[in-house]
Amino acid sequence: MASGAGRRAYAGGGPRIGETGKFEGEFKLQKSAPYIKHRLDVWDRLFKKHKESLASKGRKEIQIELPDGTMKNGKAFETTPMDIASGISKGLADSVVVAKVIYKEKVESLTQCVVADVEEDEHEDENAQAEGSVLWDLTRPLEGSCRMELLKFDHPQGQDVFWHSSAHILGQALEREFGCHLTIGPALESGFYYDGFFGDRKLKEDDFSSIEGHASKICKEAQAFERCVISKEEALELFSENPFKVQLITNKVPDGSLTSCYRCGDLIDLCRGPHLPSTSRAKAFMVTKNSAAYWLGDQKLDSLQRLYAISFPNDKLLKEYKKFQEEAAKRDHRNIGKQQELFMFHPVMSPGCCFWFPLGTRIYNKLIDFARSEYRLRGFSEVVSPNMYDCRLFLTSGHYQNYKDDMYSLDIEKQEWMLKPMNCPGHFLMFDARVRSYKELPLRFADFGVLHRNEASGALTGLTRVRRFQQDDAHIFCRSDQIKSEVTNALAFLDYVYKIFGFQASYALSTRPKKALGSKEIWDNAETQLKAALNESGREWSLNPGDGAFYGPKIDIRLMDAMKRKFQCGTIQLDFNGPIRFNLQYRKEGVEEDDGKAEDEKTEFVGAVEKNAKGEVIWKEGKLKNGFERPVVIHRAILGSIERMSAILMEHYAGKWPFWLSPRQVMVVPVGEKFNEYAQWVEKQLTLHGYYAEAETSGKTLNKKVREAQLAQWNYVCVVGDQEQQAFTVNVRSRESEKPLGVFTIADFMAKLDEEAMPCSQKMRKFEDFQGRTPVLPSAAPAAPAVPNGVAPSSPSRPTLQKQGSLQLRKAASKMFASLSVDDDVEAFLESHPYVKGFSPSTADLELFEHLSQSGFPSTPNLRRWFEHMESFSNIERASWPKA
Repeated sequence: MASGAGRRAYAGGGPRIGETGKFEGEFKLQKSAPYIKHRLDVWDRLFKKHKESLASKGRKEIQIELPDGTMKNGKAFETTPMDIASGISKGLADSVVVAKVIYKEKVESLTQCVVADVEEDEHEDENAQAEGSVLWDLTRPLEGSCRMELLKFDHPQGQDVFWHSSAHILGQALEREFGCHLTIGPALESGFYYDGFFGDRKLKEDDFSSIEGHASKICKEAQAFERCVISKEEALELFSENPFKVQLITNKVPDGSLTSCYRCGDLIDLCRGPHLPSTSRAKAFMVTKNSAAYWLGDQKLDSLQRLYAISFPNDKLLKEYKKFQEEAAKRDHRNIGKQQELFMFHPVMSPGCCFWFPLGTRIYNKLIDFARSEYRLRGFSEVVSPNMYDCRLFLTSGHYQNYKDDMYSLDIEKQEWMLKPMNCPGHFLMFDARVRSYKELPLRFADFGVLHRNEASGALTGLTRVRRFQQDDAHIFCRSDQIKSEVTNALAFLDYVYKIFGFQASYALSTRPKKALGSKEIWDNAETQLKAALNESGREWSLNPGDGAFYGPKIDIRLMDAMKRKFQCGTIQLDFNGPIRFNLQYRKEGVEEDDGKAEDEKTEFVGAVEKNAKGEVIWKEGKLKNGFERPVVIHRAILGSIERMSAILMEHYAGKWPFWLSPRQVMVVPVGEKFNEYAQWVEKQLTLHGYYAEAETSGKTLNKKVREAQLAQWNYVCVVGDQEQQAFTVNVRSRESEKPLGVFTIADFMAKLDEEAMPCSQKMRKFEDFQGRTPVLPSAAPAAPAVPNGVAPSSPSRPTLQKQGSLQLRKAASKMFASLSVDDDVEAFLESHPYVKGFSPSTADLELFEHLSQSGFPSTPNLRRWFEHMESFSNIERASWPKA
């Protein structure tokens, strides 16, 4: 509500918000401040008037329908939801929090009041609007025949009401202890907070116990919540000693309008409600943290103190919450980042901008590689765009007008430039670089460019709220008839990625906000298209009214992690306005290059014009050429900010990274110093195969090396000694298993790691079927050695037995292939040996394979093919072969 921040707010002779938008007047901290008595005196008079008004209403007979179809009789302006609950059972009456009501007839009070208890414009729950439902105080008389559902604390809307009521308890505790001026106190997804003006006083943890003490007393006093409807003038009188409330009333309640307020004990507050029957329902109360805030979220205005708390209907739930918080603290990405040396922030040199250490960079890059590999398979083309632009680009896009305060500006040769906060305007320029044809659509641009957003310093929170970040940003330029399929594909892409991470996702359609570009007709069309795509996808979804981007509606995807916490990361946004503002267009099907040129030249076009406060034109609508159409743009992100997703994953996995994403994959530990060289050789082989490995060659004991590697969350520890060195094997231990996995050949271990490598939605390096046929792969045969010039090629005849004697003699000595004699030629034998198709290997094959593994890779073609076939079996399979 920046437009109202500078307006004077004054009522009576108390303190006020002056011309600068800041508090003016006398203020001192004191228990039970004098303004409380003034407020109660005015309330008594106004509440008496309100009750008289209600008493004058007609008491007609009404019917209340319950969810199971039961009908209850009642009287308008007399029967309350609590009366119905008490009539069913005392247990229900004691546990119910609020009523959800759908009136079957017109009820005047539903549109009677203007909301004045919020800083910014908020939208009512559109789901509720769609079904005509409203949340209703249990002690407020019903006003007509209706359907009614009684909600308990376990219902999301029940929790919201419970915590909203508890915020009033917290506000009263703060007024009792400090005599502060309360501002805003909303419910959150988990708990609530209250902002207050405390002058120069800063709240600290030492204050928590006294505040909790007051809250406990308030709950035990079982103060009833009372609702009163008052005029704007009456509201200004009631809150004349609180300049912040006066400003809300002045700016948000039109002259001649009504608003509502509630009282519990000594606290009276602007509030839409509804509330609990009394404060006694909140039996467990805890202050959780405090922070600084700004009035109306504006750093130029007064600094406030914000106190967070949570409450529950019983102590058991509070104990469970504390246990959950303890686990969440262990998983805090800031702690994990420090323990595993992944990243850091510098509070002075670059606050809000992350420094990624080498190990953290591995995770960061792997997330990008994962997205990039899927892009190639799903028809996206990666692009690179500039990091800063002339501000005129953002005037065209509308970001300057709607988002300027959150952007960084630069003075370059006396012209204002800006660091980009998003990639879309640059992609629009790239689309417009030449004439586009319908044949090119859909055109999918993907960009991992660096973005900057000017977040308030008080809002910066580890990796979850930063000023510099990258995201898996993509923009799809498509035809109107391609919207549904592209959105459907985007949802499928998102499902695949979230499934890989083990997340559950929920979907919400965010609709037109208060500040929006484009006509209502364009918005309605865009919202209809997204609804159709969501409905056809078969997913459950909800409406999130008024939370769309300023250029178009969007599908917000909220993921749920291992701790059942919800995060907003992915988004799919539909944009009809961007193509208009950038005059993007493509040639329609059936239109030749010169078609319509003459007609375009004759036709005069007068489009929309946008001017700034000075009356200067900052944007003019471009003409759509004859034979051309405008594309629709789909803005799409799945991971969202890589920084934020990294934080979520750190906490989701509790620092125990899956192998493919892990920065510490394999630690090689020699049992003694004389095996260091082999350990380093194993490390090198793992590195050559693309894995992160280290050899621990310090003088520490074996047990200590293994233990430290496990604590550092290495996925695998490979112990190597004399036997492993002689046999080219490793003794493998997994982070996930208490017992060793056993001995693996180097080749087998690599094959195991390959199975755990970066996931892919399609099989790579494999031929797909074509009309039921697949290309036949050639036999693996080594290339023939080069023959020097002038030298005739050698005879194809097989080498004599004596030349391969060492192999033959070892075969004979170890009784390998008992059916063969020393005089037999192994190569000749294998030529007719059916070892590829229908071959049942025995221990004789295993013996020869193990000897060859130690003596060197075979060079003759058939023996090599046989060896590679034997190598394709796992250790477990080989051990099961029958005796020869």
